[in-house]
Amino acid sequence: MPCFTGSLYKRTLPVCSVALLALLTAAPVAYAQDTPAAADAEGAQPLLSLAPLPPGSVQPEAPKPEGPKAPEAMAKSKTEAPAVVEQDIRPPSIAFDGLFAAIHQTRMFTDPKVVSDIVPDRSPTDLVALWKQEKDKPGFNLKDFVTDHFTIPALRSAAYTRKPDENVRDYISGMWDVLTRDPDVAMSWSTLLPLPYKYIVPGGRFAEIYYWDSYFTMIGLYEDDHVDLMRDMVRDIASLINTYGHMPNGNRTYYLSRSGLPFFSLMLDLLASHDGQIAYTSFLPELQKEYDYWTFGAANLPPGMARHHVVRLPDGTLMFRHWDTRSAPRDESWPQDMATAQETSRPSGEVWRDLRAAAESGWDFSSRWLADGKTLTTIQTTSLLTIELNCLMVHLDQTLSHAYALNGQEDKASYYAQQAEILRSGINRFLWNEKQGAYFDYNWRTGRQTDILSIATSMPLFLHQASVNQADAVAETLKTRLLHVGGLTATEHPTGQQWDAPNGWAPLEWMAVKGLEQYGHHEFAADIARRWMARVIGIFERSGVLLEKYDVSATEISPTGGKGGGEYPMQIGFGWTNGTLVGFMNRYPQNTRQVLDNNPLADQPSQEPLPPIDAWDAKGPEIPVEERSPLRGVPLSSLNMEQFNKDDDGDDDDAPAQDAPHSAPSSDKPAQHTDQPGKPNNQ
Repeated sequence: MPCFTGSLYKRTLPVCSVALLALLTAAPVAYAQDTPAAADAEGAQPLLSLAPLPPGSVQPEAPKPEGPKAPEAMAKSKTEAPAVVEQDIRPPSIAFDGLFAAIHQTRMFTDPKVVSDIVPDRSPTDLVALWKQEKDKPGFNLKDFVTDHFTIPALRSAAYTRKPDENVRDYISGMWDVLTRDPDVAMSWSTLLPLPYKYIVPGGRFAEIYYWDSYFTMIGLYEDDHVDLMRDMVRDIASLINTYGHMPNGNRTYYLSRSGLPFFSLMLDLLASHDGQIAYTSFLPELQKEYDYWTFGAANLPPGMARHHVVRLPDGTLMFRHWDTRSAPRDESWPQDMATAQETSRPSGEVWRDLRAAAESGWDFSSRWLADGKTLTTIQTTSLLTIELNCLMVHLDQTLSHAYALNGQEDKASYYAQQAEILRSGINRFLWNEKQGAYFDYNWRTGRQTDILSIATSMPLFLHQASVNQADAVAETLKTRLLHVGGLTATEHPTGQQWDAPNGWAPLEWMAVKGLEQYGHHEFAADIARRWMARVIGIFERSGVLLEKYDVSATEISPTGGKGGGEYPMQIGFGWTNGTLVGFMNRYPQNTRQVLDNNPLADQPSQEPLPPIDAWDAKGPEIPVEERSPLRGVPLSSLNMEQFNKDDDGDDDDAPAQDAPHSAPSSDKPAQHTDQPGKPNNQ
């Protein structure tokens, strides 16, 4: 990954993340809109061309057979150059300066995320200048100003409700269309990052693609034979990785400073289950960029230091934490973050970065991240080596090894296989607790595991990284400490945060069930699935909708889903609930019959294991596949490194620059994971 030099706090540091570059610049990024595609070669089927298109482009329809074509007819079309749209990709809190905070202070929107999603009628610079010119005049009304100069995007996903006599499967089938978004057209001042293919949004206030949400939504698309749409979503995420150097938390400018749980390699497993091994080789460049993003800063990192997502423990072991390059309130939750920082004497930037890092984890928020287990102001996410992130990095190493082996690059294949085993060893040494029979997050600053048991302990089972004895112990721990009438709770602690008891979440139930199945705990896995389906379908029968999360502890079924918790009201839709419920219904039809008599799958025998079956051995369709086409990324020449906001300094005081300079690992010589003996202090 190339490095560029910029002045940060009058110091010079090499900055190697395209996403970080994009955040620090005030210059807009140019996108080609409606890029014409090259004519397809005779007999080729664009459907199986896995390479993404540039942002703002539209996927061409497959040509109808017209017999043999002359060579000149297959040449690239000679058309006029596409129109260029410049998009300001600064987060709105920077682009709109004081106007952003002023709009929040009016409280004119009940959901603060709306302030970050509204679209201005002119450039942020011009609009801020106009506001400053008008705001002190007699009779000025900011609410009227916002109404006159901004467009509020409509929420479309809440429009669908259950029809009379419609079962839950029919509801999900109808919701796919409601939650589908067409390829985006770049808009100059919108915060939405354009995607070239169709995609599914989660629903409710979440009107953009999200990282780990998308994987669990894809499971439903796979099960419902919407493989084309699933493939398009993989291409969209690959497009974002190529354009910005990583997959942002979601396709909004204000999410560029962080990523999400890295599920891209698992998405390729799912795609390979249908398309075969070409899924891995086609997206190998994106896999490598994903790895380079997460390991950025690892080179020359001294023991006991951290840089961005990487932490080198005192014994030399390299492991991973969550991180955000900004230390400011989240744009989408500005008033909440401001209030949280005001309730503590801790440095505000430290609190905000920990809040942002928790948002990257997907668990925003949970007692897992809180030093005292209950108070949000004690959040310490950047101090923790988390179970899911480190297990997913093992899977990324393994997938890179497999992809390079398919590509005939045996040296790299061997290297990444070795790195996977080294990191897996670190997980066992620092995150596994033999006494409690579970995995725990590890505080690298204190050298101790946390004392918060969570359903994340099933992640090594889901990714087949636990031993048989560890899996047996985890199964017993889940059964005795987290199992309730409606499924598994996220944690044992009812703190009022949404990723704690009494809530259960579709992706967590799915990973636990599949993990248990893989280690032979079939009856327990089926029991969890039955409890979860009974809760989800029972609430559907009373409310006519599927929800983002559910209270799984209450004995009585509430049509609203339960207590909820968190920063926003209960959301309906809902992508990952829909996707995993279809998967459970297909896998456990007899259990489904107990809770939904009119389920048409109830009379069918049990089908294949939860997808993907064995993606590394999957054979794809025997049809031609187009060669990859290069992607258009961010035009680096347009990035002005002298213009930035101080909140965007990616430096981490855990690792002084003179001791641990930024140095992005090369794709040819990836950063080493050392594997020296460690002395974890487990509880």
